Amino acid sequence: MLQLDHIDAGYGPVQVLGSVSLAAQEGSITVIVGPNGAGKSTILKVITGLVRPTGGHVVFQERDITALPAHDRPALGIASCPEGRRLFPLLTAETNLRLGAYTPRGRNAADATMEYVYRLFPRLRERAGVKAGRLSGGEQQMVGIGRALMAKPSILILDEPSLGLAPKLVSEIFAKIQELRKGGLTVLMVEQNAYAALRIADFGYVMQNGQVVRSGPTKDLLDLEALRRDYFATG
Repeated sequence: MLQLDHIDAGYGPVQVLGSVSLAAQEGSITVIVGPNGAGKSTILKVITGLVRPTGGHVVFQERDITALPAHDRPALGIASCPEGRRLFPLLTAETNLRLGAYTPRGRNAADATMEYVYRLFPRLRERAGVKAGRLSGGEQQMVGIGRALMAKPSILILDEPSLGLAPKLVSEIFAKIQELRKGGLTVLMVEQNAYAALRIADFGYVMQNGQVVRSGPTKDLLDLEALRRDYFATG
């Protein structure tokens, strides 16, 4: 469904990614793990179009979208929940959700998708009229994921979905991500909580210093000694 081929990317003169290749298969959960500064979030920005690569190609559903502007990508079925959620704090939870349905594919099914989001996250139905800034961290994360779902994506991109959440809420959010996968949605996520993420994913990539140092089915990556060596390597 999604493939990155030998991506080079960075910010100005600083190169962050060096010849990164990875893929997210349809109907699967793919996770990218690695230490801070490894380039994980930059990969997601390349996919969503916020960072233009200096080399390589991004292919989505057999179409090269490397040069496609960021604002045109949601219409293809690419939706993301960024790190920190980035909600509108003075707008209600439901208004934040509805803002996700701005593409034609989202608008055409907005009411049905809203009901789906409320079934997925029942707490949001109860908190629909509460301003997003007054929601708990877990509730805000639910709104962030729900807002992305309102676009009716083919692939959902999540950047650190467990960030700042209590362990019980992390388990709940990860269970919902698995539920989305069971419903046929493709999920690609970056996650600092490597072991928890690898337990729910199908395929994983370990990043270090802007490169993929290990990849494979998560059952293979859950070799704790090998993962610890790659995850905390400094050179």
